[in-house]
Amino acid sequence: MCGITGWISYDKDLTAERGTLDAMTQTMSCRGPDAAGVWLDSHAAFGHRRLAVIDIEGGKQPMLVERDGRTLLATTYSGEVYNYRELKAELEGLGHAFRTSSDTEVVLHAYLEWGESFTERLNGMYAFALWDPRTEELLLVRDRMGIKPLYYYPTPDGVLFGSEPKAILAHPSVRPTVDAEGLSELIAFTKTPGHAIYKGMREVRPGHTVRVRRGQLTVNRYWALESSEHTDDLDTTVHTVRELLDDIVTRQLIADVPLCTLLSGGLDSSAITALAAQGLGKAGAGPVRSFAVDFTGYTENFQADDLRPTPDGPYAHALAEHVRSDHADITLDTADLMSRAHRGAVLTARDFPIGFGDGDTSLYLLFKAIREHSTVALSGESADEVFGGYRWFHDPEAVNADTFPWIAAGVASSFAGGKSRNPGREGLLDRSLLAKLDLAGYEHQRYREALAEVPHLDGETGLQRRMREISYLHLTRFVQILLDRKDRASMAVGLEVRVPFCDHRLVQYVFNTPWAMKTFDGREKSLLRAAVRDVLPDAVADRVKSPYPSTQDPRYALALRDELKQVTADKNSPVQPLLDTGVVADALADPTGAVNRAGTELVLGLDTWLRGYGVELEL
Repeated sequence: MCGITGWISYDKDLTAERGTLDAMTQTMSCRGPDAAGVWLDSHAAFGHRRLAVIDIEGGKQPMLVERDGRTLLATTYSGEVYNYRELKAELEGLGHAFRTSSDTEVVLHAYLEWGESFTERLNGMYAFALWDPRTEELLLVRDRMGIKPLYYYPTPDGVLFGSEPKAILAHPSVRPTVDAEGLSELIAFTKTPGHAIYKGMREVRPGHTVRVRRGQLTVNRYWALESSEHTDDLDTTVHTVRELLDDIVTRQLIADVPLCTLLSGGLDSSAITALAAQGLGKAGAGPVRSFAVDFTGYTENFQADDLRPTPDGPYAHALAEHVRSDHADITLDTADLMSRAHRGAVLTARDFPIGFGDGDTSLYLLFKAIREHSTVALSGESADEVFGGYRWFHDPEAVNADTFPWIAAGVASSFAGGKSRNPGREGLLDRSLLAKLDLAGYEHQRYREALAEVPHLDGETGLQRRMREISYLHLTRFVQILLDRKDRASMAVGLEVRVPFCDHRLVQYVFNTPWAMKTFDGREKSLLRAAVRDVLPDAVADRVKSPYPSTQDPRYALALRDELKQVTADKNSPVQPLLDTGVVADALADPTGAVNRAGTELVLGLDTWLRGYGVELEL
């Protein structure tokens, strides 16, 4: 995987700026614990922190292509190109010579051979920068689905970039300023492509490139979801989905380090684990290693609700036994989730408090424990967005709402234990601040922008037209929230998480499959269930969807309430001016601490963020 950063300045000699580049690179050490490297040219400076996964010895970066003592191309690269072996063979046939076995070098030569169109040939998750000293041009590239993050900050004479905002914020010319739009983006449950929260900073959009020349910055799209008529019948469609999944998982098992799967016992993670077990078995490399998260006493004291009807543990164990995986449960205690240090580590990984409360903390702790055994993990993330798995896909009220369906369905509560009596994350904030931000108006504007992008088929009407829109919204907006969450939590501990369901071939194929076919058996994710049923036990294949687990221990909400009391009692707390004192008083008076758990988590996160990052609010 890795963390990357860099600085392009056409008016400076960057060979004299080693100290600044080192500081920017050091912020990426969590993403790359294995090695560090920098490269300085007159107008370009690249930094790299490496998590070694493929070609441990030969894949060091930044990497150059040189000829006759002259640098033709330089890169700082993060990610994996899963079809690099095929591309390498093709390039060797065209006369290219390679000195390493890494996918990074293949990317360099692919650009030299095919120019900017080389992006169309890449299959994988990646974010990287290419510098051409011959033309003094920079190219920033991000994968089609936005699995790997990449931010940039235009300057008067060039650009700064990094895998995460913290790399850019380490530059002395950048201030961590957030205006009203940035704060709205943070609080609202949206993910606007290109938006980076911090003023002046941008995110490279998925499927896009950013080219920087002297005095010019241009953004180009190289991939987007397209609508096309689906002509396959049901049996052919199910068969095609399975063929794609077999190929995708096989490709993503390639690694020169220990590999595992994330197993919840749900359909998505079970499918990936079962296919991985099958792929490793065929290669004579099994068994697959699998890990699941659990909380102390969670399964024994589980209380079903409309969101989580069953605990994960029994189903994860059933799947592990079925495929004979080398399985382990990672059991977390409530004290681990309540720890300020752990929640602070999550915020530092995210660079702003935009997450799912204890769900983020538990994910971070899960990955931290897994990293002691494995360097790469395969995840079932994004299957719900691809195949239509969330409950609001099947809720007419949410589907027909004039906003993002997950907002209409109250997703903030769904990912905070489903028990908040006031599900709005903004519930503890000052009314005048909320009036100024106009979150409903902000969400509506972003919703309309997203809706205008949807590629419809001619003559498409009714439910099929609307479900294409719902699918598009999830594949371009909601999935970005979850991919970013998973990337930050995993890379904070140096774990590479791969997401097979985000392979663009699968995404594009299922996007064009009619909604009636996606729900042909009257349930969610009909196509996926049919495609993988033969490798799953019936209990797992037929399990009703249950979201990522959230602690049900009442001590957690009480600990949050007590911490909120401390924050509000601190006259120097930077978050105090943003709060509604009356509503906060009601929350503090609640004996359970559960009046607004999601809102309390947001306020505590804002306080830590404003203090730790020295954020300047321009409201």
